[in-house]
Amino acid sequence: MTRRLWSLVVVLLGPLAMTAHAELRTTHVSGNVYLITGAGGNVAVTIGDSGVMVVDAGSAALSGELLAEIRKLSTGALRYIINTNVDPEHVGGNQALRAAGATFTGGNATVVGGVDVGAAIVAHEAALLRVAAAGVPVAAQPTETFYVPKVDFFFNGEPVEVMYTPAVDDTNIAVHFRRSDVIVTGDTFRLDGYPLIDLANGGSIQGVLDALNAFVDLAVSDTLAEGGTMLIPGHGRICDEADLVRYRDMLTIIRDRIAALKERGQTLAQIQAAKPTLDYDSRFGRNPEWTGEDFVAAVYASLGT
Repeated sequence: MTRRLWSLVVVLLGPLAMTAHAELRTTHVSGNVYLITGAGGNVAVTIGDSGVMVVDAGSAALSGELLAEIRKLSTGALRYIINTNVDPEHVGGNQALRAAGATFTGGNATVVGGVDVGAAIVAHEAALLRVAAAGVPVAAQPTETFYVPKVDFFFNGEPVEVMYTPAVDDTNIAVHFRRSDVIVTGDTFRLDGYPLIDLANGGSIQGVLDALNAFVDLAVSDTLAEGGTMLIPGHGRICDEADLVRYRDMLTIIRDRIAALKERGQTLAQIQAAKPTLDYDSRFGRNPEWTGEDFVAAVYASLGT
């Protein structure tokens, strides 16, 4: 079990009513879609006649504040929670948000009589297998999973595509709100550091680049490469295609530098000493738990022999 998943188990098996104070902020992104920051990872919310759909659930400690912020946007039924990965800052609020919602049943009618199980939690089947094996409470586990490359919904008047994008690990998904023209990328694209590649659970640098290139193909920029399709990263501000391309190019450059040094027979220690991330570390290498050296080690290992 990875350290991040163990942290999730500890949080979810402990009391949900934890003392926490944070300043949450809501920003309109485009169309029906809003971004809520400050609850852990970024939380995307779409509101409309169908109700409320949330992409990621923030941390458990801030689930009450997050729900209150969602209710400022809409008092409609919370129908779906989509998990882009299994990290605590993205799924910690699953149980509380699920309990506050209501699932669609046959004919788009909700269950009545007090037996509704709450909002549906949507994730890739790899996420369910991971959290179930880790002992996460059933009430916080995904209720609707898929194994195909993509599933879709028609919600709040627009197609919503949920895409499987194994990258940082094998649970990653992204969500494309087609009419609003917003892509929620999860931690495959983040502005607070290098991607936390989990080698033990299917993560790889090539998977990250493949997913980023897929996002680039979907995104369309406006005048002078600004505006157009909006992207909500796992952490950080709202972005456009130009931001995404710069991030993709950075990771490609670092991957190519490490690959070239590895082909020359250099060891991991020698490559780390050469500092192939040096020109990017001032911005992306400031996390003491995932430094430029840690990222280099993950890329080195994922490149194979």
